[in-house]
Amino acid sequence: MTSRALTVGFDLDMTLIDSRPGIHACYRELSARTGTYIDADLAITRLGPPLVDELVNWFPAERIDEMADLYRAMYPAIAIAATPALTGAREAIEAVRAAGGRAIVVTAKYEPNAKLHLAHLGIEPDEVIGDLWAEQKAEALLEHAAGVYVGDHVGDVRGARKARAYSVAVATGPCPAEELRAAGADVVLADLTEFPAWLTEYAAR
Repeated sequence: MTSRALTVGFDLDMTLIDSRPGIHACYRELSARTGTYIDADLAITRLGPPLVDELVNWFPAERIDEMADLYRAMYPAIAIAATPALTGAREAIEAVRAAGGRAIVVTAKYEPNAKLHLAHLGIEPDEVIGDLWAEQKAEALLEHAAGVYVGDHVGDVRGARKARAYSVAVATGPCPAEELRAAGADVVLADLTEFPAWLTEYAAR
């Protein structure tokens, strides 16, 4: 079994990919199809939590499951091609492999759509586990013996801490560096371009 220190988990949205353009387009289309106002500009400033947490701001409770299903069905045709990798994402995965480790993705995103993003961008982690948010992410991190978890949101920090994994935060999402530190991140990087050097130092300890 790979040691915890050499199994690294990554969040997806705003950690490996800039999902704002695709999600913005999806919310605009969902608004157009349903005739319901959705402030897509606002919605993309609070990415991280599950889709349903955002939908409750725009739809009544009895329509949330229906709207989530519609959004997820529309998503591949609208959001995948519009979503770029964040700078340093591929190199971060490659750095884990170069260190002899495994790279897994643990995300709150609907798992089939998460896999489509990674395939489209040519990013190939060892495992992709979706539909887990915040402390729920600890389930996958523990199952795969991940010793490090990299994410952009305080929810990612909470997940890492519950799994007793080293929390590496990147300030590329909605949470500023000081908020990530206050949440308990062990280290905060500006972005993933700093990750390979950090991993080299971490692996040498």
